[in-house]
Amino acid sequence: MGDSKRQRILMVSDFFYPNFGGVENHIYLLSQCLIKLGHKVVVMTHAYGNRSGVRYMTGGLKVYYVPWKPFLMQNTLPTFYGTLPIIRTILIREQISLVHGHQAFSTLCHEALMHARTMGYKVVFTDHSLYGFADVGSIHMNKDCHQKRLVYRKGADLLVEVIPEVCRMYPNVRFIVGGDGPKRVRLEEMREKHSLQDRVEMLGAVPHARVRSVLISGHIFLNSSLTEAFCIAILEAASCGLLTVSTRVGGVPEVLPDDMIVLAEPDPTDMVQAIKKAISILPMIDPQDMHNRMKKLYDWHDVAKRTEIVYDRALKCSNQSLLERLSRYLACGAWAGKLFCLVMIIDFLLWRLLQLWKPAEDIEVVPDIVLSHDED
Repeated sequence: MGDSKRQRILMVSDFFYPNFGGVENHIYLLSQCLIKLGHKVVVMTHAYGNRSGVRYMTGGLKVYYVPWKPFLMQNTLPTFYGTLPIIRTILIREQISLVHGHQAFSTLCHEALMHARTMGYKVVFTDHSLYGFADVGSIHMNKDCHQKRLVYRKGADLLVEVIPEVCRMYPNVRFIVGGDGPKRVRLEEMREKHSLQDRVEMLGAVPHARVRSVLISGHIFLNSSLTEAFCIAILEAASCGLLTVSTRVGGVPEVLPDDMIVLAEPDPTDMVQAIKKAISILPMIDPQDMHNRMKKLYDWHDVAKRTEIVYDRALKCSNQSLLERLSRYLACGAWAGKLFCLVMIIDFLLWRLLQLWKPAEDIEVVPDIVLSHDED
């Protein structure tokens, strides 16, 4: 369905600029690098305020802000089939060969992947967070999944116990807390209770343009998350020359070399011990050397090349008929399997109806805009 040397990729997610976060950054930077590798990349997301329609970004990146308004935490209202006509039109107009969806909690992403599979397109899915569903505690934790900054999942309650103890042990230690959210009240109460107003600075929400200036004002970056897939904030801190202390959760232990990070269990006592260790080895840390090493460890061009390998593998997968797909859905459970099959059958029938109502030949194919790119 496409040339392996140059793919036409549709990135889909509810989370994209002008909203800001790790998912948004990932989609934008990966898209820019894929474009430089010669691929055509188009992004599809929902409208943000008055930003609706088609926009172009750096490098000729085309973005469809479809006229769907967010329902909750930047997620569109699940419609199952409401997005089928516009997704089909975009796939045909842009001559897409592969659909790449991002984030487990994006309804637009999942609907696009479902429709794309129904129409025979190859799809790739990237989950940007590791959420547990094995017990009630894990499910409760997921309720805070997309709120910013100071929330339960980010370990704000850990900080309430860790900060007073560290301040008691080290009179010359100061804490700078960036972020806002429902747990900020607890941190402020802790600061009042222990009379730490002059040693714990609460910055509130920090604009991304100020992140670097905030980071370089410190020596140790403390990440207290209770669940995390990657934590790009750790990379930002290490790039600014900070030694990291973090909870040993999710993919965090794989992010940095052992001499750049001190890991601890998500327990106040263990966190305090980790901070003690970090303070003891701080004199041996060279911020400039850490910055130079980080430049070699992570590179978006390398990420794009690895993503190309995933795309090639997806495109080589055999096509499945509707009956083959239905047999797989039936295996998902006694009731869930039948429900999934019903959803997919209706989706297939609606797609066929759209083909009769508006054949693909009647949808105008848009010309490609090819820009020259520097070698770097």
